[in-house]
Amino acid sequence: MQRKVTTVILSTLVIASLLIGFAGCGQPRLKVATTTSLYDTGLWDYLEPMFEEEYGVELDIIHAGTGIALEYGMRGDIDIIAVHSKSREEQFVADGYGVERAPFAYNYFLIVGPPDDPAGIKDMSPEDAFQTLYQSASARFISRGDDSGTHGKEKAIWASAGYDYEEVRTAGRWYVEGGKGMGATLLMASEMGGYTLTDMGTFLSYQSELALVPIVQEGAILLNVYSVIAVNPESDPNTNIEMANNMVAFLTSPEIQELIGNYGVDEYGMQLFAPCAGAEPMS
Repeated sequence: MQRKVTTVILSTLVIASLLIGFAGCGQPRLKVATTTSLYDTGLWDYLEPMFEEEYGVELDIIHAGTGIALEYGMRGDIDIIAVHSKSREEQFVADGYGVERAPFAYNYFLIVGPPDDPAGIKDMSPEDAFQTLYQSASARFISRGDDSGTHGKEKAIWASAGYDYEEVRTAGRWYVEGGKGMGATLLMASEMGGYTLTDMGTFLSYQSELALVPIVQEGAILLNVYSVIAVNPESDPNTNIEMANNMVAFLTSPEIQELIGNYGVDEYGMQLFAPCAGAEPMS
């Protein structure tokens, strides 16, 4: 399965140059900002040619953390976003930047770490595991540290465990802010013999390259829902709303939902993503 590691956040100048290039091409184009966990698993590489063939359009996919993807949407740099941070997505729509939040897939976050589990957190609740890591201050925890959806989920777990995040991130050398995409963060945690929070899909796609195993896998807070949102033409009149709506329909269609549900099963023996169009998963 082809997949790519995201290591660099695109600068404003790079985005500007991309947009100039897009404008100079004759074929219709759709600009998509997507979270790195969808990109690093290879899901977009899988779906992109199908969408392009069906709608006669070129996809321009920018992969970044959820926070950056939302920022691109607010600036009108892209036509549609596919991310995984429900509260921020709902705010994006409420503020008039997005048309409607449409969930299309979900999986779960995991806390992964070395097989010998030096912190002794195996099978704890996510909150208890984070409390133990904080109190031990010896086993390293590698954070995305990049304002992504995964980073947002990490902050939510720290808050649920009773900690102020600013205190956590400055608590000592055991806490490492990687500032990288999910695949690169997993590789970093493996090299450092540390723990990290990851979505299940990216972990499975990288598992053969890692000296990490799932340590904490259960807890309602670990639910990870992916949604697609077309940029509101009232916020950005230049958005390609017709093609963005086609993308929403494509990702939530029965045929593509089935493909998403089967993606990776032959290779990994389990789903990387569970389809959920039309129903918000609860836990």
